[in-house]
Amino acid sequence: MYSLILLTGLSGSVQAQYSIRDPKAIPLHGEWRFALDPVGVGEAEEWFSTKIPTNGWDKVNVPHCFSVDPRYQFYTGTTWYRRTFTWQPTAKKRVLLHIDGAYYTTVVWLNGKKVTSHEGGYTPFSVDVTDFLTGDTENNLAISVNNNTWLPGSIPGAKDNGRPNDPFPGWMNYGGLVRPVYLTVEPDVYVENLKVEATPDLNPGSRAKGSAVVTVKTRIRNASGQAVTPSIQYQIRQGAKTLMLKWKNSTGAIGPNQTAILEAETTLKAADVALWRVDQPTLYAIQVVAGVDTTTTNFGIRKVEVRNAQLLLNGQPIKVAGGNRVVDYPGLGSMEPDWLIEKDLRLMKEAGMEFHRLTHYTPSEAVYDWADRNGMLIISEAGNWQLTQKQMDNDTIRRKFQQQFREMAERDWSHPSIIAYSVGNEYLSETPSGQRWTKDMIAFARTLDPTRLYTFASMRLNILPKKPEDEASQYCDFVSTNTYGNHAKALDHIHQLYPDKPILISEWGRRADTETGEAGQIADVENVVREIRKRPYVIGASWWSFNDYQSRHQGTNPNGYRPWGLVGPERGKRPAYATYQREMAPVTIEKTSWKPGPEGVHSLILQVTARADFPAYTLQNYTLNINGVHTSTLALQPGQRIDLTIPVRGFDKTLTVAVVKPTGFTILTQTIDLTNDTRTSNR
Repeated sequence: MYSLILLTGLSGSVQAQYSIRDPKAIPLHGEWRFALDPVGVGEAEEWFSTKIPTNGWDKVNVPHCFSVDPRYQFYTGTTWYRRTFTWQPTAKKRVLLHIDGAYYTTVVWLNGKKVTSHEGGYTPFSVDVTDFLTGDTENNLAISVNNNTWLPGSIPGAKDNGRPNDPFPGWMNYGGLVRPVYLTVEPDVYVENLKVEATPDLNPGSRAKGSAVVTVKTRIRNASGQAVTPSIQYQIRQGAKTLMLKWKNSTGAIGPNQTAILEAETTLKAADVALWRVDQPTLYAIQVVAGVDTTTTNFGIRKVEVRNAQLLLNGQPIKVAGGNRVVDYPGLGSMEPDWLIEKDLRLMKEAGMEFHRLTHYTPSEAVYDWADRNGMLIISEAGNWQLTQKQMDNDTIRRKFQQQFREMAERDWSHPSIIAYSVGNEYLSETPSGQRWTKDMIAFARTLDPTRLYTFASMRLNILPKKPEDEASQYCDFVSTNTYGNHAKALDHIHQLYPDKPILISEWGRRADTETGEAGQIADVENVVREIRKRPYVIGASWWSFNDYQSRHQGTNPNGYRPWGLVGPERGKRPAYATYQREMAPVTIEKTSWKPGPEGVHSLILQVTARADFPAYTLQNYTLNINGVHTSTLALQPGQRIDLTIPVRGFDKTLTVAVVKPTGFTILTQTIDLTNDTRTSNR
């Protein structure tokens, strides 16, 4: 289903894999030529044409982030990429150029002709280049990329509040072709996109309880010169098993050079339904054959709801921790090779970070593929940060945000890991402008995807407003609050305003370089979690931030980094990481007794408890390992506890106890003191 393309890193000495989802991809990696255009003359002087030689241009490898090159670290402006490739045209085939991400504004030329332009640094776009190709000769591809998001009218947008030193977005404007660039060859009639909605029947009184309805919306492009009525076949597999299903299809003619959406629906009987869960992330594969075109994608069967100030996953309440991951790594900038995604998300998963509002923009789709396979709940967010009132009322800003949100949603809408979308971060949500933005953007987003929950991250709820109708969270399915300090007072105030809405602490945290240093981070974790556990309406808490990151915003250290992370820039763990892992484990372990026995065989009694406060959810098939050896399998409901008798041989003074998820992640490691009979607590 996935094509893993080996791409050479920036210097040519580092190699990394970047996932391309489309198995038909023809990657345009390898060597490109690169040049800066600081005075913006490239288009007028036709740098896109072969009459301009590239002998003096740099040699780089795409994906490429020019901002991590020490020579261009502080460059903001237009850059140019060029390469050639040969092409042999094929009758009745269309050739599409795909760019998975380029920061921020992009213009594409092919063989000296302008093909398309795009604005948005984190969302993909594609264009039909068939009519621009030249057969039997070298094709010259030129792409200009400008990373200036400090200009008014861009998203996330320069501030227009007039304050000194506050024109910038809160993250680095890492520029370049930061994600894969590739071609696909499609027939004249081909599938542009699939949207899979899989809804289980959880009603205990239903005759169809346990079954699931799967709806497939197939967007088909007819690029031929005549009307067609494509025949479509569907196949669903769960692992190696092909399901025998009956489909209800919509059919119809698609006019020449037109696009249409055809729907189909089927029902999976209960025996064929395995729900997608955090600890059992079961995936299905669906194959759609439209004429001679075949497309495949994954999906999961799950239901996400909010009810009575609770978040329900498949009808069961779930309260879990999370983290905000900033896409930033030394030497890579905003590029996300597969090894970094694996490294980051594994560290997050093992720290108990299950419910993420990842950051203020859309990461690589490979992030969501990983989350689908390994069981994470994610709120995805199109890029904006602290928009001003003028910006939220600006028609151009609104249109650009909607375009980028659409590109994000249409790329990601079959991922079961995405349970909600956010329409923004830290704007003045109590103002008329903020309320209009929230209401309008959620309404727009629901026309694209009514199956997800919707929210935004507010920084205004800690003391404001006095009435719920005076703040924009009234339009959300759940409240997301960025709260730094006075958590008990803030949470009680929010719950009083919106008693029926669950609350996610979408940001909380403490820098590692305050007057209390790393000890202050540890204390913040412990103190805030203590308050969360007193408040059952808090469904999640997402630490800002998982990792340290570079910034040009005020308050950044002279080395360019903001040390909010539980891990450093290169992912070295701070002491607070272990504290977070312990506090966010859904299970606790205590030694209740130690009984020396004859012939060196002793009995250790451990009490294992599934938390009922926070985090809290049903545990199935967890394992308890003693000194690396599996001893018990755990199945516990929130609040349930069991006593385990562990035989201990020899004269060891300590034992190491580890709790392992059914997905293989070790989420708690604890040392048990065997030198005395007293009760011990988690540490």
